[in-house]
Amino acid sequence: MILDRMDERPGAGLLLVFACLAIIVAGLKAAATILVPFVLALFLAVVSMPIMFGLRRRKVWAPLAVGTTVLINALVFGLMVLIVTNALADLNTKFPGYVSLFGGHWDRWMMELEARGIPATAYLNIDFADATRVFALVSGAVQTIAQVFTVAFIIGLIMTFVLAEATVFPLKFQAILGGNRQGRLRLMQIAKEVQVYLGLKFVLSLATGVSVTVLCLLASLDFPVLLGLIAFVLNFVPTIGSIIAAIPGVLLALVLHGEVTGLIVALGYFAINTVIGNIIDPHIMGRRMGLSTLVVVLSLLFWGWVWGPVGALLSVPLTMVLKIAVENVPDLSWIAVLLDDVPPRAREPSGDGPPSAAPQPEGDAAVAVAASEQTRVAS
Repeated sequence: MILDRMDERPGAGLLLVFACLAIIVAGLKAAATILVPFVLALFLAVVSMPIMFGLRRRKVWAPLAVGTTVLINALVFGLMVLIVTNALADLNTKFPGYVSLFGGHWDRWMMELEARGIPATAYLNIDFADATRVFALVSGAVQTIAQVFTVAFIIGLIMTFVLAEATVFPLKFQAILGGNRQGRLRLMQIAKEVQVYLGLKFVLSLATGVSVTVLCLLASLDFPVLLGLIAFVLNFVPTIGSIIAAIPGVLLALVLHGEVTGLIVALGYFAINTVIGNIIDPHIMGRRMGLSTLVVVLSLLFWGWVWGPVGALLSVPLTMVLKIAVENVPDLSWIAVLLDDVPPRAREPSGDGPPSAAPQPEGDAAVAVAASEQTRVAS
């Protein structure tokens, strides 16, 4: 009866939808303490599932496969934290020297501008390089790392249970949906596409981080591994993340080696992000995995407001998961069209119609094979 009334009064129905969305957003924000560790654990588990299933295919005992996968994640995470803490400690030692070098460059730039008749010193100063401010920033970063340590155990525990349950998820889907084969294939398609997207995004971000590390080594910069780690993490945020990741490397090159090296490093960052982000990424993931630039910015603002820095970091993966989910539901596929970076007609080959119409049987067959494979591994 409520639905009939909503059909008669579409305006009231629209208000009801907005009210439901407001309640959902308020719930996400209020439950951030619980949901953020869970979402982080879920993303790590999805990325790590190929390792676990690879061990299971080699007849490794299920608890041992899960434990090995969790241990690999713990070692990688611990290595990242060790790199960051050591780099911050070195930065505390080297920062006064950086301030002195930058002060020399600054004085030279001001003298050159003054010689050209530009009263730069009247409008520009070097107060933003105050050491006390940077030390406060560093100490805040150390406190943030300590907070990460406190939730690392919870994230690892949740990820362990998610991996343990992953082998029986297909069986549970079959039990819940019963004879609804289409619904079962749809759920498996969503799970498969999410796993493929996160896996490819992880590999491409890792390639970006390694490339930046090599660039910084060639430019003789301090903290090359840390700069590569920053590029790896921020690559999960398209466009904006690559710009933010380039700032510390370019500034460090400018301070240590001057304007020419700074320009070379900036061009190196630009080349890496252009090749990986604009050529390799669309070629591997396909155009259907793209998001509108406006959607990227809005999702960054929204998830950053809801869940803070972690939400900003996961904004694009979360929005991409939402897009994959809704485009597999016929009634909600229009939302995926709005989130996409290219209109559907732009992808249609001439005279062949939409590409989604032709490969659908192949996709269902692939999903069915994947489902049977996971069922076989679980058994």
